[in-house]
Amino acid sequence: QAQLGESGGGLVQPGGSLRLSCRHSRAIFSVFTMHSMAWYRQGPGKQRDLVAEIDSSGHTNYADSVKGRFIISRDNSRKMVWLQMNSLKPEDTAVYYCNWDTLWGQGTQVTVSS
Repeated sequence: QAQLGESGGGLVQPGGSLRLSCRHSRAIFSVFTMHSMAWYRQGPGKQRDLVAEIDSSGHTNYADSVKGRFIISRDNSRKMVWLQMNSLKPEDTAVYYCNWDTLWGQGTQVTVSS
């Protein structure tokens, strides 16, 4: 059984929005809050890069390419993290992965195209 489950990917037109969700299904609360949660993405033929991360206190860090467009948030009690993606561009097309410590989700495809 996957420990990180993602959802919310899909096809969207440039300028549109999507919201990705990820839930940690196994960690207890005290363990879950020990680590930051992050979203990475891997475009076709590219390496996997950090998009955004958030620690248990809510401090965030974003890749320069998504600053001002994407918002990462988390709910520790629900063991979940979200990535709100606005003003999407074709170059945002990638498989998006949720990450917690050494765990990775299965990935969800985001395609931005007209």
